[in-house]
Amino acid sequence: MDRQVVALALPALGALVAEPLFVLVDSAVVGTLGSTPLAGLGLASTVLTTVVGLCVFLAYATTAGVARRIGAGHRDEALRYGVDGLWLAVALGLGLAVTVELAAGWLVHALGAPPDVVGPAVAYLHWSAPGLPGMLTVLAATGVLRGLLDTRTPLWVASAGAVLNGALSVLLVLGLRMGVAGSGLGTAITQLLMATVLVTVVVRGARRETVPLRPGVRGLGAAIAAGAPLLARTITLRAAILLATWVAAGLGAVALAGHQAVAALWGFAAFALDALAIAAQALVGQALGAGEVATTRGVLRRTLTWGVVSGAALGLLLAGGAWGFARLFTDEPAVHRAIATTLFLVGATLPLAGWVFVLDGVLIGAGDGRYLAVAGLITLVAYAPAAIAVHAWAPSGAAGLVWAWAAFAGLFMLARAATTGWRARGTAWMRTGA
Repeated sequence: MDRQVVALALPALGALVAEPLFVLVDSAVVGTLGSTPLAGLGLASTVLTTVVGLCVFLAYATTAGVARRIGAGHRDEALRYGVDGLWLAVALGLGLAVTVELAAGWLVHALGAPPDVVGPAVAYLHWSAPGLPGMLTVLAATGVLRGLLDTRTPLWVASAGAVLNGALSVLLVLGLRMGVAGSGLGTAITQLLMATVLVTVVVRGARRETVPLRPGVRGLGAAIAAGAPLLARTITLRAAILLATWVAAGLGAVALAGHQAVAALWGFAAFALDALAIAAQALVGQALGAGEVATTRGVLRRTLTWGVVSGAALGLLLAGGAWGFARLFTDEPAVHRAIATTLFLVGATLPLAGWVFVLDGVLIGAGDGRYLAVAGLITLVAYAPAAIAVHAWAPSGAAGLVWAWAAFAGLFMLARAATTGWRARGTAWMRTGA
């Protein structure tokens, strides 16, 4: 089982890491045009990544649904469910594309963009919005393939997409002098091409099983029913992250700058632990679909072990290299000290994060989205008073940032561990069959 977990998790990790390269490469290319275009890109990409991040349920719900049906021996039903998930992604993507196109100016102003940044930010949103159907379809198609225990195809497609996006960014932004608009267009083209490749793979599998490609009302309803609780859960997680940023902003410029660096490193650690959660989703879904409760418990134990051990290893890496990592972000002594000090705390909490992320994956794979939605609300309610208290009474600078992350990486993650761990101890989540 360990070999199977690693075989699924490593390619999933590669695909997860490839996606952020889009924004990093675009930032490097647009940065050559000056600080104003770069600021516009940063603001607009925040809007875009937030929209796409809220729709991650398309991948999670599809992975669980496909895996469960595969485990039950109904490959045709699994692919039918996957095809309906693709249709839902396209419909949702088209709706969001139109919304972003029409509301681009309002969104940029709502985020407090300075007057000179509004133009570049709106231009990026206008040119990248047509790629939203592709972005969401990539999520859904990736979920289908993960449910089929194929994490390598999404890895290759994501890697090729990162390379193509970089080439298009250079060509359109610098070669054709389109500026920030060229960066948005390159992203849209890349995402649409990635979606085309992944959909082609899923369609071939569906045709082999003689599965119809037209959308089914019943299947779309099932996909929406499975995705809605996960969307609610994602909203609570996003709210907690925004609350953490608000807390840091209230502790002064040093704390906010340090928070950005610590959050970036936390994010990359989360990618590694999320890869294990993805493996847990697929394996638990298939085991429950096959009615194998003992196997499900075995997957739970092994993936939790991997999650805690991986979290501990990442924690030692961050804590041991805290001062070196801090130097990658700044030479300012106060900010440097804030980052390094906070990384010691973050490193100590990463084993707990590994436990939480894997349990999330296990329960998502079991289709226990409703419980996760309720648990998400409970943990947000538990975290909010602590966050507000830190905002009100913590000192500024490094000490305040440590308190802020003690509330987020400590209390918030502990609340998530308690709610998911309590659920996993019982059997209510282990519903078997297709």
